[in-house]
Amino acid sequence: MSLKNTLEIDLIKASTSKIDTIDFENLAFGNVFTDHMLVCDFKEGAWQKPIIKPYEPFLIDPSAKVFHYGQAIFEGMKAYKDDQDAVWLFRPEENFKRFNKSAVRMAMPEVPENIFMDGLKTILDLDRNWVKKGIGNTLYIRPFMIAVGSGVIAQPSTQYRFMIILSPAKAYYSGEVKVIIAEHYSRAANGGIGAAKAAGNYSAQFYPTKLANEKGFQQIIWTDDATHTKLEEAGTMNVFFRINDTLLTAPTSERILDGVTRKSLIDLAKREGIDVEIRSVLVEEIVNAAKDGSLKEIFGAGTAAVVSPISAFSFKDVEYTLPKIEHSFALQLKEKLTYIQYKKAEDTFNWTVKV
Repeated sequence: MSLKNTLEIDLIKASTSKIDTIDFENLAFGNVFTDHMLVCDFKEGAWQKPIIKPYEPFLIDPSAKVFHYGQAIFEGMKAYKDDQDAVWLFRPEENFKRFNKSAVRMAMPEVPENIFMDGLKTILDLDRNWVKKGIGNTLYIRPFMIAVGSGVIAQPSTQYRFMIILSPAKAYYSGEVKVIIAEHYSRAANGGIGAAKAAGNYSAQFYPTKLANEKGFQQIIWTDDATHTKLEEAGTMNVFFRINDTLLTAPTSERILDGVTRKSLIDLAKREGIDVEIRSVLVEEIVNAAKDGSLKEIFGAGTAAVVSPISAFSFKDVEYTLPKIEHSFALQLKEKLTYIQYKKAEDTFNWTVKV
């Protein structure tokens, strides 16, 4: 599948590129950005003509509603380069649909498909040299929208800015990841915005994650807000549990993000003959499985990290270490997924889109 560009976009190219100043072998995730950015404003009830211009700061009114009422959403995507120097996206239509689901939940205007998709293709074409070959090298794509209308009255903005910025990336997490199962703090609640990729969901995680870091853990496995008995997400990722040879993961809901990597791993696991159960996973069930040895793996799944194996978890101040196993589902599924993304294996699902 290929993206076809039908949208008229104003283009201002950077006079010089900074690409030669970047050490692509030593990238900190999300700290380096490419030469260009896409900007498209919504005002007077309509989307304006998009513009791609050099990456730069921009002015915004101090009373912009994004600062006061938190109307801000985003997506996370990646571009990959195959051995023939072609650039590919992975299931971009899923990110587009989820972006607009988030927009609706946050009382923001939906972004038209041609602005999102054609804008994405154009900026990737322009900055395609920033996508490096080789498994592990990607170009992280951050579409986002903020409320830029001025005024501190508590109501939705009438003006918004949609943008796409690009950041070359390598691994998101390095080393082993240990987690704490949440007993008090919650990521989201029924009726809330947990299923939206709203900025506030992530800022609300920072404090309890800081407390976990101080205890020597990298992330938190979040539990349901009402009883703290059901396991839901791991940090900023969906989470899978392997008991014996069965994979378990919680169903999506108002509290749980509908992860693109999550649904892809479920389809891959089923194709490989792995039993998958999508159901509520109880804390007690996982603790008991860790005690009797039937808990083989826990891993997070998301765009940034792809698959992140978890080496240990803590609950009620007791730490449980997971076994080192020879045939890891996490590593097996990660390899199969990345091989599809980098076009090293046949894409039988028709997930990849050529730029």
